[in-house]
Amino acid sequence: MVITTTTTTIDDVDLPGSATEENSKSDSATTQHEEDLKRLPPWTKQITARGVFASLAIGIVYSIVVTKLNLTTGLVPNLNVSAALLAFVFVRTWTKLLEKAGFVTMPFTRQENTIIQTAAVACYSIAVGGGFGSYLLALDRNTYEKAGFDAEGNSPKGYKVLKPDWMIGFCFVVSFVGLLALVPLRKIMIIDYKLPYPSGTATAVLINGFHTAKGDKMAKKQVHGFMKFFSLSFVWSFFQWFYSGGKQCGFMNFPTFGLKAWRQTFYFDFSMTYVGAGMICSHIVNLSLLLGAVLSYGIMWPLISEKKGVWFPQDIKESSMKSLSGYKVFIAVALILGDGLYNFVKTMLVTFRSMHFSLIKKRNLVAAVNNSNNTTNKPNHHDHDARLNEVFLRDGIPLWVALSGYALLSVVSTLVVPAMFPQLRWPYVLAAYALAPALGFCNAYASGLTDMNMANNYGKVALFVLAALTGPADGVVVGLVGCGLVKSIALASADLVQDLKTAHLTLASPRAMLAGQAVGTAVGCVVGPLAFFLFYKTFEIGDPNGAYKAPYAAAYRSMAALGAEGFSALPDHCLHMCIGSFVLAVSVNLLRDAVPGRVGRWVPLPMAMAVPFLVGGYFAVDMFVGSLVVLVWGRRVGREDAEPMVPAVASGLICGDGLWVLPSCVLAMVGVSPPICMSFLPGKGSDGNGDPIPDYPWGNPLLGDGDGMKSSPMGVLMGRKSSPTGKRVWGWGTNPRSRLPAETR
Repeated sequence: MVITTTTTTIDDVDLPGSATEENSKSDSATTQHEEDLKRLPPWTKQITARGVFASLAIGIVYSIVVTKLNLTTGLVPNLNVSAALLAFVFVRTWTKLLEKAGFVTMPFTRQENTIIQTAAVACYSIAVGGGFGSYLLALDRNTYEKAGFDAEGNSPKGYKVLKPDWMIGFCFVVSFVGLLALVPLRKIMIIDYKLPYPSGTATAVLINGFHTAKGDKMAKKQVHGFMKFFSLSFVWSFFQWFYSGGKQCGFMNFPTFGLKAWRQTFYFDFSMTYVGAGMICSHIVNLSLLLGAVLSYGIMWPLISEKKGVWFPQDIKESSMKSLSGYKVFIAVALILGDGLYNFVKTMLVTFRSMHFSLIKKRNLVAAVNNSNNTTNKPNHHDHDARLNEVFLRDGIPLWVALSGYALLSVVSTLVVPAMFPQLRWPYVLAAYALAPALGFCNAYASGLTDMNMANNYGKVALFVLAALTGPADGVVVGLVGCGLVKSIALASADLVQDLKTAHLTLASPRAMLAGQAVGTAVGCVVGPLAFFLFYKTFEIGDPNGAYKAPYAAAYRSMAALGAEGFSALPDHCLHMCIGSFVLAVSVNLLRDAVPGRVGRWVPLPMAMAVPFLVGGYFAVDMFVGSLVVLVWGRRVGREDAEPMVPAVASGLICGDGLWVLPSCVLAMVGVSPPICMSFLPGKGSDGNGDPIPDYPWGNPLLGDGDGMKSSPMGVLMGRKSSPTGKRVWGWGTNPRSRLPAETR
């Protein structure tokens, strides 16, 4: 799930043609763009070998990073801006090295920068929206078993063994259709309606800023900041690895606020990935996450746990949807659906109102433009826009290519997808592709106005409809696969027009941009599944108590079961709590839109609040630390100086920690385990909560497995991980008086 941070009301949307646009550009800016037009490279020169290599390197690294995010919390920040920064860093560093070695290099243009960013984003977008942490993983046998064999809608045919071959094929047949669905409408979206597309515009502003004298100076500072914090994050992850030799070991389980809070998942786990993500996300997103963690793991789940044996059986597995896990998943799903449905309806109203407004005002807008051009000979913003539009339309994609390509890909997908999933009949697939242009247009238009990509919500609607139409026997599989089809189409369509907006503002060719997207998507269709299997084969995915909980796999499977079976799939008393959560989500959204903007921007986001319901509070603490870093940094050096550096530093933290996954996976595959397990224990005889002290893989000195540690408020046990050969491990306490070697079994 990608968290977006823009909140928009119907009344404060900047409608096309409104007076919020600047009335003029400076003469210097106009002259600069005239010079750019004179030396603008043809579209074939905007795609370079070094650009393809750079985009693939960035796309592969980010595919691994976002796969880790998908499998841990499901929360993925928008990384488009940091991808543009990395593209600049990569190529500029490469050209500087070649120049120092005496080689002549091609100039690095903003157009090449745009194509690299586009291809890189297209590559890792497959890992974000390909379902590896949601609808495809929900089809896995492990997810099926954890839901419970006797769970409603969990039929014996309701799973599919995950393999790289069919997953790569599935990505290829569903990911390209959305790229061509809106190509014929690019002029309407970008030029006629003048949709703002905030993320695409922000990326274009960043890229244009890089390729100026002042921007080059700032870029050097950003490169230095990125490399510094990338190195620190990578080294820190390497250091942490030594102490993680067992379950619940290492700094990632540091009881920052005490053991009682740690049991309720409230602790700082030293994850640089989520500290960096917290620096990128807005403060209200991070505060909403923290509020959701307090409501769920601080209040609701402890109270529901006390009903064990009353509301749900004592001896039932914790992973069963009839136990506490069912309440966690379905209440979170209710929050997600309430927030998604509200924003879906709101964006549709915004879209239709805006289109109506645009049609009414079009004649007046044209008259105003003509009048402005006739009354002055000075270069103005209309001349500037005309130059941008000229380049944008000059290298257009032929209509016959878009239509024939869309028809061919739709036919191939209609034949191949039912062959992969016999439960999904071909008329459903054909209907999805018949509706794809309309769905893609609505999503792309809404994304252009509000910066909210609603692809997940389109997918959830399709999931419920198809699961309900199919019935209990095959409804889960049909709903999940249909969700993937619709989500892929809507996601790719919105991303395409977002990138076209960036290309429009950087004078990049739409042909080169579409070619870059195609290359990135093709590589992503291979890299995305392989990145997923890197984790899937190395770590335990879906373990509620592990590092890779994959929370949205269980959530999507539960939604499909709910659609197929109805409310009988819910645990006892869960329906009332789900209704309350749904109403809460809608009410909070209404409140945010009803109050003044200065107050409304601090109203919590239900979608963000729902994530800790599934995952826990530890990553919300990490994200909040990221917000604190940004606040303190801005106070110390000034907001204007800190703002340009935040994306660079955050990207370094995310990439350094994410890249450590590669060597850690290689070490795990060759059988090399972390040599030390560091864990924390309570004082002697009690865990501080009246509960028995848990067992640990190396033995427990407090229970007489060794010489023991002296009494202290909290003990830390460090030891070499036990092995089947009976090697000895060693431990010691945090209390200085108790640093006695404890030889255990």
